[in-house]
Amino acid sequence: MVQAPSLVELNTAQDVIEADLNYICDHLKEEFAAMSGKQLLITGGAGFLGYYLVQSVFHWNTIHPSQPPIQLTIYENFIRGIPDWLTNLKDNPNLTLVKHDITNPLPADIGNFQFIIHAASIASPIFYRKYPIETMDANVNGLRYLLEYCRQQKEAGTPVEGFLFYSTSEIYGDPTPGDIPTPETYRGNVSCTGPRACYDESKRYGETLCVNFAQQYDLPIKTARPFNNYGPGLKITDRRVLPDFVRDVLNGRDIVMLSDGAPTRTFCYIADAIVGYYKILAKGRPGEAYNIGVETPEISMAELAERVVTLAKELWGYEGKVVRQASADKDYLVDNPNRRCPIIDKARADLGYDPSITIDEGLKRSMVWYQDNREAEDA
Repeated sequence: MVQAPSLVELNTAQDVIEADLNYICDHLKEEFAAMSGKQLLITGGAGFLGYYLVQSVFHWNTIHPSQPPIQLTIYENFIRGIPDWLTNLKDNPNLTLVKHDITNPLPADIGNFQFIIHAASIASPIFYRKYPIETMDANVNGLRYLLEYCRQQKEAGTPVEGFLFYSTSEIYGDPTPGDIPTPETYRGNVSCTGPRACYDESKRYGETLCVNFAQQYDLPIKTARPFNNYGPGLKITDRRVLPDFVRDVLNGRDIVMLSDGAPTRTFCYIADAIVGYYKILAKGRPGEAYNIGVETPEISMAELAERVVTLAKELWGYEGKVVRQASADKDYLVDNPNRRCPIIDKARADLGYDPSITIDEGLKRSMVWYQDNREAEDA
């Protein structure tokens, strides 16, 4: 197994990306080999998850030139523009970029795909509360179009071999204390009318669609439930907690925390998460959902902020501190879960999923990456 470079060697965003892509490909040898020479469709490929979902495929193609390349197609509405990293890949012969809004019917000339990842969804609370209907449409109508495509492909004798739907750990809502850490069997404690419901409930309904299509039509449809992914690809303007903290640091300001900092989470670095997602796609049991995250440490938002301060001092001599303010958004903390921590035994047993990047290592890599990707910090 490839040994990850020590942190002192990772001085630039490119160092971090190369280390992460090597790590991902080293942990997906069997899965990517099985996909070689086949067609993969990723919807929403220009987003946070797409950043490494896409680049890891092309890294695999590059380091394994003797194997038939994985052919990748991305469907995107590019509502936030085409990111530079994707523009840099546009001449790759194994990439096809299609501007398509997944809430509309699929293109008539869609072709034959053996693997599909449905990652087209707004995931930031700030933005999905701003675009609730669009969020629901992507998670329900867009998913339905893709599931119907899978059914039709099987009937046509060109079956899809693997389909991954991105759900969320938010489908659990705010679990009762006895249900934390949380297994896939927990049914959830979720509001169907609150400010987060457009996301939570459309993901829950999406899972129901996946289970029923898998069972009724015998299709290889699987679901991932991500737990607090972070790292390269998550825009500094995304308005999630870590980008907000680092944005303050890079601007030489105190870190502003818009809560008492008490809610707790476990944070899964994106390279470990991507390994888990491709393992579900290739190996997951049809009709099943898998928690993808890490079980420890479960830390408060206040502790996360203090860790960022400590690391920023080590990296850049940062002299700021953490300050608390009330948010002007009255719904900012409504239905915000108090705790979020997964049980990942199922993913370990079924998929061989074994995340190993520590939070301090992941935070350092993220902060180094943000230092070189701060072009939109004042947007």
